[in-house]
Amino acid sequence: MSLIDTAREAVESIWNGQYVIRKHNQAKVLRAFQLARVGSHCFHDSTGYGYDDAGRDALEAVYAHAFGAEAALVRPQVVSGTHAITLALGLLLPDDEVISLSGPPYDTLQQVIGTAGTSKRSLLQRGIQYREIPLTSEGTLDLAAVRSAVTTKTRMVLLQRSRGYSWRPSLEVAALEQAINAVKSINSDCICFVDNCYGEFVEHLEPTEVGADLMAGSLIKNPGGTLAISGGYIVGRQALIDEVAEGLTAPGIGARVGPMFGLSRSLLQGFFMAPHVVGEALAGAVLAAQVFSELGFRVSPLPESKRTDIIQAIEFGDRATLLSFCAGVQKASAVDAHYAPIPGVMPGYEDEVVMAGGTFIQGSSIELSADAPMRTPYIGYLQGGFSREHVELVLEGILKDLPH
Repeated sequence: MSLIDTAREAVESIWNGQYVIRKHNQAKVLRAFQLARVGSHCFHDSTGYGYDDAGRDALEAVYAHAFGAEAALVRPQVVSGTHAITLALGLLLPDDEVISLSGPPYDTLQQVIGTAGTSKRSLLQRGIQYREIPLTSEGTLDLAAVRSAVTTKTRMVLLQRSRGYSWRPSLEVAALEQAINAVKSINSDCICFVDNCYGEFVEHLEPTEVGADLMAGSLIKNPGGTLAISGGYIVGRQALIDEVAEGLTAPGIGARVGPMFGLSRSLLQGFFMAPHVVGEALAGAVLAAQVFSELGFRVSPLPESKRTDIIQAIEFGDRATLLSFCAGVQKASAVDAHYAPIPGVMPGYEDEVVMAGGTFIQGSSIELSADAPMRTPYIGYLQGGFSREHVELVLEGILKDLPH
């Protein structure tokens, strides 16, 4: 038997365990569609201002129901997860305090905050106070430090669920709930905001179901189900969503306008498919973790570890091996397989970044892709996948060319 054959047998029981979560989330989404009374009339297009767009309204109702929130803003005009998060951070005013409870956020968000880059539009440049609480040495939330840092003057706390470009584990929803409860016990008015990118439908519950006031993410990650061609979402308390919507459009207009450009059908269908697609991506990540751990590489999470996002980190130790891995992912793609991924400067990142993956949607992280900042110890981040079969084919190609 090949290495991949033995790895597949080794993870079979893990895959079976993941099925329970997949079915639970599919049932949740199905119920959300029924509660929102989605019908074929929702697929019709609107023009101009998009007043009374039935598809848009149905899509946002589905997101709100599925994520246990009062309201949702789900729009193709939101260009990325970072854009969605930035819209939510737009609630902050000069002299407000925001604290990141999960240490430094993802690279692109650091420029939004102002801890990196030189933008005059950053939070720090606009007079907003910002602090960070480092994670513990085990990569978990430091609840004692949270209780010491949060005061009655803290306007917002930020929690990043996924690992980003770091080795730390992604955060479990149960851990987020503990942190939210700790914050609310000190300041019930503090906005608890979760960056949910890469985490949707990985666990039984979402952060807004355990007390988060706001949650944001990208449609070309988990919730788009590989069909969304663009967009982002913010869900949470109605009053907060109303205010965020004014930041997207204009004060006094808010969420009442915005045509869907004929995308309602694909965004609704993609969201319906998302629990299944996320389940396949997780199955592929588990298989990749098993294969590379058997080859002697450090992996995070381990195959048997509980997963709270779709990202699989693999430490390669040197630039050449990392680039060979990324080249293998590109070579086994359905689109642009004839190109080679080359590190380059990317907007919002301090280091050169290599991005591999011939995706049907540019930058789609729920389709199979791999990317990495070019810095030691040369960690590659694998995510997504239409199917575990495609991940298996990719792994077969990588193993043929990987330096030994």
